[in-house]
This record gives sequence, structure tokens and C-alpha cells, in this order.
Amino acid sequence: MLHAQRGLNPQLETLLEELAAFDTATLYEAAGQTGMVDPAIRPVWKGARLCGPALTVRCPAGDNLALHHAVTIAAPGDVLVASADSHLLAGAWGEVLTVAAQARGIAGLAIDGAIRDSEAIAQRAFPVFSRGLAIGACTKEKYGELNIPLRFGGVKVRPGDIVVGDADGIVILDRDCLEATLECARQRRAREQKLMAQLQSGKSTLELLDLPRLHCSSDGRKP
Repeated sequence: MLHAQRGLNPQLETLLEELAAFDTATLYEAAGQTGMVDPAIRPVWKGARLCGPALTVRCPAGDNLALHHAVTIAAPGDVLVASADSHLLAGAWGEVLTVAAQARGIAGLAIDGAIRDSEAIAQRAFPVFSRGLAIGACTKEKYGELNIPLRFGGVKVRPGDIVVGDADGIVILDRDCLEATLECARQRRAREQKLMAQLQSGKSTLELLDLPRLHCSSDGRKP
């Protein structure tokens, strides 16, 4: 299923710029504690970050032809979100695809599967999140599917949903709820900034968060 390239409209670009300034934990909370991808899918290199609309890819295990097609149709700013059936014995992405993706302005890759050439990818500073690393080779024979809803790390992802990834993990944000999620994230950040200022002034989390208290003896042990 090949679709025409799509460009980002100015409103979405503005939303993405602001979303990229938030950490994934805050966005997950702001989205109603939804969209958390399996934490086993991790950044391949320290400092890698993702933020952009998903171009979804379903690859048959051990075959990466669909990823080659995805790179050719992706619009600048897209994040490739690929399901490889959690296959971890072949690297479905490497330096060659990284160079091709960067030439097209692709914002990064998140793959439920394995990649290889991790050091070269890090040197090129291309954001990649994967479940594992493997030097095994892929075939290029099975078409797979592009731009279809899929399950990725336990989360449903639709084409155009927003993918945000940082050192703590990946969150998938519903494309239809971005403005509401962003407003909740702003409010949460403001509350946390106020809370941390109060903590620095000497107050405790027990007091500020109204947490249950333990009834302890004078030496701190529970009677």
C-alpha cells in the first residue's frame, strides 16, 4: 500500500515543536497514561530523540523490503514505525538505509525488531530506537505493508499518530488529541515546577502530595 507523500501543515509543525520540548513521561501522563511503548524498545545511541508523525511499516520476519519502500515515500519529518514481528536474529536497518533516510529528511526510526551498524548510525546522529541488535542479514523479497494501523510494542499506532521518543522510552500520541494532550502537558509541567520550588524550600513530598503517613516509633521503625 503505497501512498503519496504528505507535507506537514504549519499548525502541526508548531505543535510538534512544542511537543518535542517535553519528556515522554510527561506526555504519557498528559495523554491519560496511554501510549507507552514496551520499554524494551530503546534508543540505539545516547541522546537519540524522536518527534514526528508515524509512517507505519509492517515487515515480515527477516525481510526488510518494506523499509526500503517506506524510505522512498516518506515525507520530511516522518518517523518510520516498523513492526518486524519482534524478530531479533536479523538487522532490518543499517547504515545504508540510514543514509537514504537522512537524504529524504526522515526524522528517525522506531522498530520492534533488530538493527545493525549501530556505531555508524550513532556517528551519523540518526535517531533509531529498536528492540535489539543483530548482525544477521535480511532478505528483500516480501512486500509487507505500509501506512496501515499496526501494533507496535503493545500499542496501536495509526499513520499520522505522533511518535515521541527520548532516553526514557517512546510514547504514541493520538493524532486527533494533540492540542488537548499538549495543554495537559503544559499544566503538568507548571504544577511540577511549583512543587519542586516548594521542595527546595524545605517541604516534603508527603505534605505536598498528601500521601498516607506511617505511624513510626521515635527511632523511625514501624511499631
